Formats: sequence, structure tokens, C-alpha cells
Amino acid sequence: MKTSFHAITADDQGHVGGADGESRSLHGAYDDVLRQGRWRGVMLAGSGLAALRAGQACTELELAWHDSGGAMDEALVERARRWGCDALHPGEATAEEQWHLARCSSRSGLAFIGPRESLIAAMCDDDAARQLMREAGLPLGEMSEQALRVHLPVLADNRGQALALVEHQLLGAAFAMAPSERLTPEQRAYLGQLAVQGARFLGLVGLATLSFSLAENRLGFVGMRPGLTGYEGLAEVLTGLDLAVEQIRLVAGERLRRPRVGHMGHGPGRPGQARWRLLMPGGGQLGGGPGVRLDRPTPEVGEAEMRLLIWGRDGTEARRREHRALTEWYGCPAGISGDDDGAGG
Repeated sequence: MKTSFHAITADDQGHVGGADGESRSLHGAYDDVLRQGRWRGVMLAGSGLAALRAGQACTELELAWHDSGGAMDEALVERARRWGCDALHPGEATAEEQWHLARCSSRSGLAFIGPRESLIAAMCDDDAARQLMREAGLPLGEMSEQALRVHLPVLADNRGQALALVEHQLLGAAFAMAPSERLTPEQRAYLGQLAVQGARFLGLVGLATLSFSLAENRLGFVGMRPGLTGYEGLAEVLTGLDLAVEQIRLVAGERLRRPRVGHMGHGPGRPGQARWRLLMPGGGQLGGGPGVRLDRPTPEVGEAEMRLLIWGRDGTEARRREHRALTEWYGCPAGISGDDDGAGG
């Protein structure tokens, strides 16, 4: 009997749609879609951090890729054709930018690595997105700026399978955390069920992040964004899935596959905690070590910002590692609190 995919969350609840849950090894052979060269080359939109993870994913999947060279919109599509690319990856572009790129790609015969054009258009309009989710049977949330919001990445394939991962909460312009400390295990399980229900109704293929508000103990849908957002690392370090790789695989037509239990011991009753920070150049040097990851663009890009990801088996361990990393980076003791949204120093 076939089993369903299982997403590891705080209470070990699985959020999945569909019944055909065949898993694949993370190191197994890729499907013919990628191996037989159906995509000879991928053009990446954006530069620096906005294109970093997409480029890394292409390299891991053995797909040739080319940077944008500063080109945008129609000029980017023309650059893709000159380089012999047959697919375009939007990187971390906004929903509006992705919709325009999807239209340009369609007109030029390029594959677009993202949701279908009509779905991206709906994501650009909060009212349209909310109407679709109302039709899907999801409760709608408060659009107030004061309402707590959590953001949940969802992966889906073209066979109707959908997988909700680990939600995160933005706690400032430069700080985010997963999972949210404001949700109970029961609310987290319910959130995953809502996200999968919505993704399946929309016919999502690839990756999207669904946002929900929590007001008076009530969860409700408020919006969604296609593709990569820059916060995927939070779910990646807690589940072991590379969301940038999975997005490409799924759009290429491959099956959804399950996350592994994290090597840090994340599992039932032990969801772990991941912390995300934007860093500016510091006076020291990051030494690495367990539970520490730094995403940084190549020096020639000239971009100063970097992303620091810290994770541990629980909040206490994650905060200790974060304190160590920030102390190393800034070359002095870094005073931080559990919900500080600064960059340390």
C-alpha cells in the first residue's frame, strides 16, 4: 500500500494531498526531464543574493545556467535566446516581476520555472487570491498590519501531490524565525492542512509561500507569493529539503519527494528552531561549525548584504549558536535577545 509524503513539524503531523506518495532518494538518479537535456540552459533573472540559490540549484542538478548580465524583461529573454537557453528562472523576483517574465517567456517559447502565468497573475492581486482561496474553502484572515502573520512554503507536483513544510515569522526587517513560537502544535497541523488544500485547489506546480494571519486564535489566509522569497533556508535546515532544487524538479515534471528527518534530531516533539538574519560586513570572520550557514554573493557582484542561518535542536541551542556566530562575525561580543531584529554588534 502506498503511503503519503510526510512533512516534519512540531507535532509530527504530515500535510500532504494525494495518495501516490512514492519517495525518491536525495542522491538517486533524476528523471529523464533533466537527464536527457530537455533544458539545455537556464537563464537566471536578478543578481547577487536574489539569484544565488537558483544558480546553486541549477549546478546541483547539472543544468547549465547563465546570469542576467543586468538585463531585464524582454532584454533578458533576448539574452536567454542568444545563449541558447530554453528555460528562464525568475530567482527571487516579486510576483509582479514574475508575471511579466512568465508572459515574456511564453511569447518567446521559453519554459518558465514557476507557477503558470494565470496563477501568478492572481498572486499579484490580494483580492483575486483571497477569492480563489474562499472558493477552495479556506477561511480568510485579517488584512490588518497589526495582525500576526506566518508564512508557509508549499511544494506541489503535477500529479496533485502537495507538501506543506515549516512556517516562519518575520520579526523585523532583518530577522526571521521558524517555526513561529506563537502557534500551538494543533494550530500548526491545521495550518498545514489549509495550505495543502489551497495548493491542490489552485493546481500549483512548483513552489509558493502562503501567508496566514492569526487573530483571536483564528487562522486565515491573507496572500501568497510564487517561487523563491529568500527565506527558504529556514525550512531547508529543519527538513533537509533544498527548496530551490525541488522547485526546478517539480516544474520540470518530476514527482514530489519527502523530506528526511534533520541530522540535528528534529522529529516528533522536537521541531528544532532556525533563525535568519541579514548581515552587513563585519570586523571579524565567521568560523562556521554545527548549525551555521552563510549565504553570500560572489565578490564581483558588489553586494554587501549576506544571509546568516542558524539552527539547533531547540531555541536555547539556536540562540547560543547565533550568539557565537555574531560574536565571530563582528569581532566583539554580540548582545542579542530572543526576538531582536537587529544584526548584532
